[in-house]
Amino acid sequence: MKLFEVYPLFPIEIVRGKNSQVWDQNGNEYLDFYGGHAVISIGHSHPNYVSAIQEQVAELGFYSNAVINGLQLKLANTLSEVTGYADFQLFLVNSGAEAIESALKVASFVNQRKKVLSFRKAFHGRTSLAVSATDNKKIHAPINQTDYVDFFQFDQFDEIEKALKSEQYAAVVVEGLQGIAGIYEVPDELLVKLRKWTTETGTLLILDEIQSGYGRTGSFFAHQNSGIVPDMVTIAKGMGNGFPIGGVLIHANIKAWHGMLGTTFGGNHLACAAAISVLETIQNEKLVSKAMSLGQFLKEELLKLKKIKEVRGRGLMLGVAFDFPAKEIRDELLKQFNIFTGNASDPNVIRLLPPLTISKEQCEYFIQSLKSCLDE
Repeated sequence: MKLFEVYPLFPIEIVRGKNSQVWDQNGNEYLDFYGGHAVISIGHSHPNYVSAIQEQVAELGFYSNAVINGLQLKLANTLSEVTGYADFQLFLVNSGAEAIESALKVASFVNQRKKVLSFRKAFHGRTSLAVSATDNKKIHAPINQTDYVDFFQFDQFDEIEKALKSEQYAAVVVEGLQGIAGIYEVPDELLVKLRKWTTETGTLLILDEIQSGYGRTGSFFAHQNSGIVPDMVTIAKGMGNGFPIGGVLIHANIKAWHGMLGTTFGGNHLACAAAISVLETIQNEKLVSKAMSLGQFLKEELLKLKKIKEVRGRGLMLGVAFDFPAKEIRDELLKQFNIFTGNASDPNVIRLLPPLTISKEQCEYFIQSLKSCLDE
């Protein structure tokens, strides 16, 4: 049987990883400056993570959500402590797209509305509701095309306020920091206004922190810089450091009822063990503050390089923008210097999403390697 070829692949098979390095089948070492789409938060094969999974799978890997799972409560309590969101509830799923689907369903159940307000360049996932709220027509199959989702620019304050005052929208969904688009900051002023307008109109405010959460931007959630508290927060990617898990933080004002949501594998014992070890490592190694300081260092040093037009983002979620397509630069970084980086919807942007455990010396190596590519 052949694979269904939907991914353009580098001719490299990665077989082993440790911290911020990975090795291919031939023993060649690479620097991972992309973290597998921002998934690797605490580094490859972190010993705390490995032992947590090994110990848990030796006891129990899975049982259904029809019984009590104390690990789910431990994960919820740890998240409450780390995020400061004590007045929230946690619903666990398997992925970011499933988290978005669940959050949008909850919003629609709460206010019995059908429409969603989203933003230009947004990416929220590839499943039915999530992809409909994603601003990329290329990945909208005919079955995903709907009149229920409206897209706005960040600066269309008057238009957004008018739309919300129609009281047709179940939810506003917005990324804490737009990732796949090319790393675009969401203005704090907009988030503050959205919080005000959604409260006034009975609309639920959903912050998508799937890529921008878990300390990557130098605060646990990117939106926390604005001072607002949303109705729901979606999480995934860095949550499990590679183990599939996602979740929705749901404000205590929203009441659950049996059957409202459901999932077979979401919140299973093994996933929870992985996620708890990630949070404990983030706390113990102070990785949030490390992401902030290393991100600032990277940003300052990158801006000194010629041919770089702009460096966007915060912490270890950065977009390096050029006046020309960045593919050749990415290819040369991989071919000459064995460094993985990420692309973006904007072809002129390289995305940097390394593990939060990356070292300053590795950041310096990346900067010098990029400088060499640009000089050539």
